[in-house]
Amino acid sequence: MLQDDIVATVKMALAEDLGGVLDPALDVTSQLIDADEINEATVITREAGVFCGKEWVEEVYRQLGGKVEITWFVKDGSKIEPGEQLFHLKGNARTMLTAERTTLNFVQTLSGVATEVSKYVKAMEGTTCRLLDTRKTLPCLRTALKYAVTCGGGKNHRIGLFDMYLIKENHIMASGGIAKAIERAKTNHPELKVEVEVENLDELQQALDAKADIIMLDNFEYDMMIQAVAITDHKAQLEISGNVNINTIGKFAATGVDFISVGALTKNVTALDLSMRFVKK
Repeated sequence: MLQDDIVATVKMALAEDLGGVLDPALDVTSQLIDADEINEATVITREAGVFCGKEWVEEVYRQLGGKVEITWFVKDGSKIEPGEQLFHLKGNARTMLTAERTTLNFVQTLSGVATEVSKYVKAMEGTTCRLLDTRKTLPCLRTALKYAVTCGGGKNHRIGLFDMYLIKENHIMASGGIAKAIERAKTNHPELKVEVEVENLDELQQALDAKADIIMLDNFEYDMMIQAVAITDHKAQLEISGNVNINTIGKFAATGVDFISVGALTKNVTALDLSMRFVKK
């Protein structure tokens, strides 16, 4: 799914820059350069972080079709420092210029997510709790952002609406209660894990009685988290969601829950500051 999405999103991003058609000849500014001009360029980072986006860069150049050689100095998941060279380009100058913004957009966005995730993972060190992403992603970049989460040391929650049950408040209301929703889920697709969101300890007990696989503690206060872990006693996996930030996640992770999910990782995306520099002739 990820590989297909890389091809599709790169095609869409290039067409967005070229008036809706994937035709490099429509880049009017690059036409100022001789068609056979050869040059070199280096992409660097101005910030420390975690790199992500190699395959997106390579796919941009595959789709543009110009002869450009890419030499990599980092790999996805590598820690990078200000001023560090990420990759070097040598080849058709027009192609490099047409590709510049699209490649940087992908790499700076994905590296920004990987970098933020790595900070949260570090804040959870010393616990067995795992950091999860959510479906709160930028449209059409779901698999890309979730891949970036793994590069930063996090884990993926469900990819979409098809690969796991997540029974939330509105599902519970519409289906007639926690027990009924879980029972129907296990009947319809017994091969899928069933997670249910609960808002208090009474609902937690209902979910345990109905044999939920994972129970999401939605916006629980800290003392309630401690009680929930004791009540559950490993009869289901527990996930914390809501009111989680870089300052609270370490404390919450130490309660004994299995997972903490953070929507901000892929929703409040801050790009890493990158730059492409041509070699002066």
